[in-house]
Amino acid sequence: MIDKIFKNKLLAQIFRFGIVGGLAFVVDFAVLTFCVEVLNLSEAIGTALGFTISVIFNYILSIFWVFDVNKEKSQKKNFAIFIILSIIGLLLTELIMWLGSKVMGIDYRIVKIIATAIVMVFNFITRKIFLE
Repeated sequence: MIDKIFKNKLLAQIFRFGIVGGLAFVVDFAVLTFCVEVLNLSEAIGTALGFTISVIFNYILSIFWVFDVNKEKSQKKNFAIFIILSIIGLLLTELIMWLGSKVMGIDYRIVKIIATAIVMVFNFITRKIFLE
């Protein structure tokens, strides 16, 4: 149905990526907030846990619904590529979280939203290049 709404395949793919990313963000943000506010864990640990859980969720939906995954590559190789790109995304997220919340003194939740927007663009471009 989305492909019929968007005549352009890339626009449909970006739309699906946005839906999956939005859902993964909700998972990520909820885990981060729970870890910091309820479990009294550090923001860095909460960010890493939220990111890890959301990456697994994101991988499953991305492979089956967003990207035209290269079928010549093994699923293990695709997962490894996805994880490597996700780790780079996590490092970017952690850097932005540290700069925003610790260096600049901005509330960690606002910084998380900014970091997510930046890393989302990185994720789409790199996954499109390496998975398709």
